[in-house]
Amino acid sequence: MRRDPFQAIADPTRRAILVLIAVQAMTPNAIAEHFDTTRQAVSKHLKILTECDLVKQQSQGREIYYQLEVDKMKEIDKWLEQFRKIWETRFQQLDQLLSTIKKQKK
Repeated sequence: MRRDPFQAIADPTRRAILVLIAVQAMTPNAIAEHFDTTRQAVSKHLKILTECDLVKQQSQGREIYYQLEVDKMKEIDKWLEQFRKIWETRFQQLDQLLSTIKKQKK
């Protein structure tokens, strides 16, 4: 079953996991050390992130390492880009308005 990646990243713990593994691939135990939660709870978060294709697993011996799936994150970034442009335009308009108001007060 594929899940919605936006629902997955809505959870703060899952976002924190993504930040951790963006730097380097980590085992579930290594990830769990960063949280005040059980190893099973971390595994559940990893399962959801894997189902969304936001992380991928890589086996090395008896260990499983999780790493960020960069291509999927690029898709999310591409979708967010449209909003970034809107926000930047609005901030520029606000800056212009504030400059105009400031000039009128002088």
